[in-house]
Amino acid sequence: MAQQQMSYQDWINACEDTDGIRFSWNVFPSSRIEATRMVVPVSCLFTPLKERPQLPPVLYEPVTCSRQTCRAILNPLCHVDFQTATPFWVCSICSQRNAFPRHYKNISPQHLPAELVPQFSTIEYTLQRQATVPPVFLFVMDLCMDEEDLQALKESLVMSLSLLPQNALVGLITFGTTVQLHELSAQGVSKSYVFRGTKEITAKQIQELLGLNPGQAPRPAAGGPAGQPANGAARFLQTVSECDMALTEIIEELQPDPWPVAQGKRPQRSTGAALSVAVSLMESTYPNTAGRIMTFMAGPPTHGIGQVATDDYKDTIRTHHDIFKDTSNAKFVKKSSKYFMDLAQRAAKNGHIIDIYACAFDQTGLMEMRFCTNFTGGHMIMGDSFNTSLFKQTFQRVFSKDTSGNYNMAFNATFEVKVPAQLKVCGMIGPCISNESKNASVSEQEIGVGNTTAWKIAGLDNNTTLSVFFEVANQPGQAIPQGQRANIQFITHYQHPDGTMRLRVTTVARNWADVAINKQMIAAGFDQEASAVLMARLAAVRCETEDAADVLRWIDRMLIRLCQKFGEYRPEDPSSFALQSNFTLYPQFMFHLRRSQFLQVFNNSPDETAYYRNKLTKEDCINSLTMIQPTLTAYAFNQEPEPVLLDSSSITEERILLLDAFFQIVIFHGDTIANWRKAGFHEQPEHEAFRQLLKAPREDAQEILLTRFPMPRYVDCDQGSSQARFLLSKVNPSHTHNNMYSQDGGAAVFTDDVSLQVFMEHLKKLAVVKTS
Repeated sequence: MAQQQMSYQDWINACEDTDGIRFSWNVFPSSRIEATRMVVPVSCLFTPLKERPQLPPVLYEPVTCSRQTCRAILNPLCHVDFQTATPFWVCSICSQRNAFPRHYKNISPQHLPAELVPQFSTIEYTLQRQATVPPVFLFVMDLCMDEEDLQALKESLVMSLSLLPQNALVGLITFGTTVQLHELSAQGVSKSYVFRGTKEITAKQIQELLGLNPGQAPRPAAGGPAGQPANGAARFLQTVSECDMALTEIIEELQPDPWPVAQGKRPQRSTGAALSVAVSLMESTYPNTAGRIMTFMAGPPTHGIGQVATDDYKDTIRTHHDIFKDTSNAKFVKKSSKYFMDLAQRAAKNGHIIDIYACAFDQTGLMEMRFCTNFTGGHMIMGDSFNTSLFKQTFQRVFSKDTSGNYNMAFNATFEVKVPAQLKVCGMIGPCISNESKNASVSEQEIGVGNTTAWKIAGLDNNTTLSVFFEVANQPGQAIPQGQRANIQFITHYQHPDGTMRLRVTTVARNWADVAINKQMIAAGFDQEASAVLMARLAAVRCETEDAADVLRWIDRMLIRLCQKFGEYRPEDPSSFALQSNFTLYPQFMFHLRRSQFLQVFNNSPDETAYYRNKLTKEDCINSLTMIQPTLTAYAFNQEPEPVLLDSSSITEERILLLDAFFQIVIFHGDTIANWRKAGFHEQPEHEAFRQLLKAPREDAQEILLTRFPMPRYVDCDQGSSQARFLLSKVNPSHTHNNMYSQDGGAAVFTDDVSLQVFMEHLKKLAVVKTS
């Protein structure tokens, strides 16, 4: 078996490369009771569209199990009997015996179709059915901003027209106090339909007001390009190739919202009404087809439906404290959250993605609007201004292409999980809504979006990573037959950017083990990195409905229980406590999670917290781990750059540190290095080594900045400067003002937080306590 020929970690990494999957436990406990005692639930991180250039093109329809309650797809784990006159296959999920279709009659062990070849546990079918309509990109643009910001946004939008597929449909909605839907077919004159910013516009009203004919399927217009609708929407949504010039002209002529803004007042911004028009327009013209509503905001909704703040600067925008205490500043939170949640549900059901690009120095209402991206798989981007490289480069990367030259975006997906009788599906954490597929595999225990085995995901990319949680349904005493494995199948149906409909199928298997007999076997299969990310996502979701302090206590309880279950120790003797190698980093991850911005809301606005949690629940394992426990690299004279501990002892005066915290990239110069640089030593020919030392971390930072999405904030600072806080807030405070004369060296961090060392001592004491 592969695990025996390589280290377990190598095998886990190989599974991630091949199938885009990582399980918390790679050996499953064989009974429900034992599974609950494992503390970390049986769950996985799965990247449905992980880039796999080596996948063979499969241009025929998949073969499915004949049992109506199963319908799993033929895969390499299915047993195939070649001995009979007509070969048959046994479903790996439900054990149903199935006949092959007639065109499979010549298969043999030497001549297998691609879906039965063992190395193709992940395979992608290109289906016969093509998308009838190219993807729709609808820009929804805030005009309540200053000239400079508006000009930068206009330039980015005009630039994006050259990056879009030429057959894509585009449209434009602008908003301020009112909402304008711009007509693209008017020749030589700008024409728009104006909607009041105080009212919600339904799909029915849009149809009546704009003269759209509901229910008329899109079809090629006479003499017009394929995919144009026959229902009147061509006035507002046209292909890029047709309307490039007209739309560019409209965008370039846009001016800031003319509605007067009194001194000390916020602009009247009708974001809620604008999104209502956008969702209703898409719902009326292109239901259940690929579409993106790209929303650009420069401040909070202050007018009409979805209002987040008043138009008076005297009334501060809600803080975490206001929301927790339900003060008058938070009076709009519940109503606006409910409004945007309902809007997001409608968009997601129709397969439409909502992106939010919020660029302002103050809050913009991301917390209330988070459902728009969390339900549809859209991008949530937060910045200070549209005139920064952070926004410009991030927006450009939305249209990036993969190694095959295709846009890194998939549309209108459904995701389904098939499990054997011994497992049930608890739910999923990710950018989705339920597809309400209820069957015998649905667990009563709900985690994330539960009570279903299938989900709708309007937008996916090659990096979108879902968390699926399982329940072991097997009762104690019900023996699982020797050699039987837990086979799980993931089916992702989506529209590829080239217009083809694709079906990606991943089928994996894991062994069962009885904890009473094979505890070591189960422990050896623990993936501490995946488990840390899964528990972090669980914690982030719990924070939506529970107090953060309660969630912190829950994390602590879970960690203590895990150490009691899998640690080796003598009762009541903390010094004897030890964890095996694949558990040793887990407490450290939990320590940094407790201090992270996902749980600690002090110094973060509700918008920032919503943004951070959004990214945590959809990034892959390594990126999510970087958010929880950033990486730290040290640069010094006469040595290669090396990873160092994320600890205050790593901060020395003659070192440069590079911190990658995912959201920020920090270059931190020690005191001596900073003084030498200020003295200009790096500009003198005899100090070439010093010049190279300063250059090295900048080059490494640049590599990260060129590929990361969204583009991180870049911080270049010196020891003792105000921006040094970006690094000091992340390191383990082993050296603080309370133990200033510590022998460990390094810089002191002014904090009352306990250090990892103290945290571990307490953990050991609690783990070795005898339980009754």
